[in-house]
Amino acid sequence: MTTKLLMGNEAFAHAALEAGVRVVAGYPGTPSSELVETVAKLHAEGAAQGVHVEWSTNEKAALELAAGASHAGARVLFTCKQVGLNVASDALMSLNYVGTNGGTVLFVADDPGPISSQTEQDTRRFASFAKVPVLDPATPDQGFAMMQVAFDLSERYHTPVIVRPTTRVCHASTFFDVADTTEARPVPEEGFQKDPKWVIFPRRAYQGHGEINERLVKIADDFSTDPAFEQFNPVFTGGMTREMPQIGIMAGGVSAAYVREALAIVEDAASAAGVLIPAYRFMQVGTPYPFPEKAAAVFARGLRSVVVVEELDSVLEDEMLKLAAKIALDSAKTLGEDIAPALLEVLGRYTGHMPDRGENTIDDIALRLAKLLLSERYAQAADDDSRNAIEAVFATLEEAASGTRFAELNASLPVRPPVLCPGCPHRGSFYAIKRALGKQPAVMCGDIGCYTLGNAQPLDAVDTCLCMGAGITMAQGLAVAEPHKKQVAFVGDSTFFASGLTGIANAVYNGHDITVAVLDNATTAMTGSQPHPGTGVTLMGEKRKPIDIEGVLRALGVECIERANPLDLRECEAAAKRAIEFEGPSALLLVSPCIQLVKPSPAVTVDTETCTGCKKCITEIGCPAIGFDPAARGPRSKERGQVFVDASQCNGCNLCTQVCPFGSLIEGGCRD
Repeated sequence: MTTKLLMGNEAFAHAALEAGVRVVAGYPGTPSSELVETVAKLHAEGAAQGVHVEWSTNEKAALELAAGASHAGARVLFTCKQVGLNVASDALMSLNYVGTNGGTVLFVADDPGPISSQTEQDTRRFASFAKVPVLDPATPDQGFAMMQVAFDLSERYHTPVIVRPTTRVCHASTFFDVADTTEARPVPEEGFQKDPKWVIFPRRAYQGHGEINERLVKIADDFSTDPAFEQFNPVFTGGMTREMPQIGIMAGGVSAAYVREALAIVEDAASAAGVLIPAYRFMQVGTPYPFPEKAAAVFARGLRSVVVVEELDSVLEDEMLKLAAKIALDSAKTLGEDIAPALLEVLGRYTGHMPDRGENTIDDIALRLAKLLLSERYAQAADDDSRNAIEAVFATLEEAASGTRFAELNASLPVRPPVLCPGCPHRGSFYAIKRALGKQPAVMCGDIGCYTLGNAQPLDAVDTCLCMGAGITMAQGLAVAEPHKKQVAFVGDSTFFASGLTGIANAVYNGHDITVAVLDNATTAMTGSQPHPGTGVTLMGEKRKPIDIEGVLRALGVECIERANPLDLRECEAAAKRAIEFEGPSALLLVSPCIQLVKPSPAVTVDTETCTGCKKCITEIGCPAIGFDPAARGPRSKERGQVFVDASQCNGCNLCTQVCPFGSLIEGGCRD
């Protein structure tokens, strides 16, 4: 064993390998990507032996591949982010009905905020919908332990199991003791065994549904009583512990870690003000589905109210409301109908005591908990000194929660909207297509990727963006509704393989008049430059013949396919015009590598003698490497100021030199 400082996702990879995982498959998506990449790195170094790891073409393909290996008895790990589970949901819903053989763990990273996603959806809800158990780590250390027991749980009940970290858990770092080498568990000698249960006919689904419902009851009991899972649902008391607690605090996921730290902050602030914190009871729920009702009932015993702290949906709050109703009904049966039982009050998002969206923060939770813990004491304070002391606690916490200590710093920072990188070939693609369209009415449908940033000014070239692959099919719907407009759909090369082929086949089959612009920059740029089928590079170190996008388009029946370099403005605009003028489905293949893959060329320079200060290079393409100095003077710019090029950002793509009408931007620092 070696002690290493690891990011959460890196540690989860080690945990899965130490658990004997044999097949790891997924599709890149922040905040989940590093897990697969870590497995691939360890395999390449010879530290992870016997494991197969791959980026699949999309999440559905990855989960179905994992399911096949599981049926043969292999331990398998599927990875994605929360929106990726939508793509894999068709397979997941059926897989739970037919069941699994080898341990099957789904690592699904949620993104509260959202920080890098198009939704804030909560995988705990998806787990409930799919009737699949889910583990919800508060810290990377806890996630490491959960990854290992998840395989055992899956094999105990022949069910997929979800491990659901959030962004802060995935990307936090701490020290771990990890094995220097790992060996995948061998596939059982008998391998895949023919059995009618693997075929999901309606009768099998009916039978499988019963099996699911039965095992969920058993799993909920395990989560409450089995030491392997009890560790993820800890309970402790705090405050004036000689009192009987009247208030409880329940938290899930990373919010449980936040609550622990927030309570320490509250107690420090109270101690400084001479205020005593009432007794409270805390419970983390690390196994939210199926809900560990027995453990929660023990936690709630004797409490008057419970405040629930969680991110995204009100999953735990809903479960506590149901539990409160059950407790009240049981009390009514015991006490008799004439005696009204005391209702357990559940506070959280529904009652306005907790935020209804976004990420929680430690300072905000500290203030909210302080007010809940001290509100009654404040109302019953016998003198002004007692009230003033409690107000001092609130004031200290309000200052931290509002961020007033940093207000002056924040006020001085400029707003920096996200933009395409300097030299990004997508900038040339958007600009050339807009020039080719001219004044023709058009709608430009975008897709998920860094090229979604084409919606920003001055490019203003993305009018819609729904989900991966949807730009191509949405354009077809728009073409039917508004045939007088030209519909252009943008799709990246990785997304083309992940979810674009179906839409293109549909356009050809139904004869929709759209132009699909494939932005081929030879990588999956937005999520960290992962390979895809068009690159021919695999995570197992093998190099295969890249799948030719143009050949695929022809095979799907696209008759008009134009190809151009998006950094050659004249060539790209001419190709775009030909594709746009074609009646019926056409494709425009725009090929130029991402700037992360190529060595930069010499930076562009400005000829101050000829620059007129017209700003066309700025207002047309919006490259962040080009700025404007209003104090600069020149023979043609006079008092208007002049542009300048930041050589530290410019990578010499030379798109701007083709836009400048006066030849004032000079390629490679010298005239031809």
